Amino acid sequence: MGRGLPHGRSRSRAVTPPISPGRAEAFIRANTALIAPPHVPEIRLHLADEAHDLWQRTEEELEAIGLPPPFWAFAWAGGQGLARHVLDNAGLVQGRKVLDFASGSGLVAIAAAKAGAAHVLAADIDAFCAAAVRLNAAANGVAVDFTDNDLVGTSGAWDVILAGDVFYDRAFADRLLPWFAQMRICGCEILVGDPGRAYLPKTGLEGLATYEVPVTRALEDTEVKKTTVWRFG
Repeated sequence: MGRGLPHGRSRSRAVTPPISPGRAEAFIRANTALIAPPHVPEIRLHLADEAHDLWQRTEEELEAIGLPPPFWAFAWAGGQGLARHVLDNAGLVQGRKVLDFASGSGLVAIAAAKAGAAHVLAADIDAFCAAAVRLNAAANGVAVDFTDNDLVGTSGAWDVILAGDVFYDRAFADRLLPWFAQMRICGCEILVGDPGRAYLPKTGLEGLATYEVPVTRALEDTEVKKTTVWRFG
């Protein structure tokens, strides 16, 4: 889900209009390459490379083909840091039910599955993510379920919620924080990967690890983002 957006693009996270799985998959295959994110080389994802440069398309061009800003096409710093931490600390998810919230490409969900989670659900309201997660999970030989339902405010039988790069927008953060707090009261462990987004809470977080994550300069205006994995609550 949302990130630091390039070129002043909208931060809207409106639900994507329905799109056929075949059309979404064809678009992803045509506009990405199977690439290992630099901080998580064990995992390969269908990502946009510099040659495809999806972000350079105008808002009108994206809307004309039914595509919101393609967050799923990039390995964002928060997700890379969180996936790295999960792979290096498999006990956090091993044998547990895991929700990868705002999954995007499915990077963190795939890391949880590789680390031995009993069940992994990837959730993202962008309908293109269903195809992206399916393709990426298959490329890595793991099983990941997917939902495009907006889970904020709902309850679920998850042991762990993983969330990379979710504190990019004030309104979205205001929705997330009460839900995270309630899930924490219910006994769910919540881990957040964040490279210093504007609306990361200032309190109530325990730092677990910090990474220097290579990123795409065109999106982040830098080549490395200092990224911290936090335990919420």
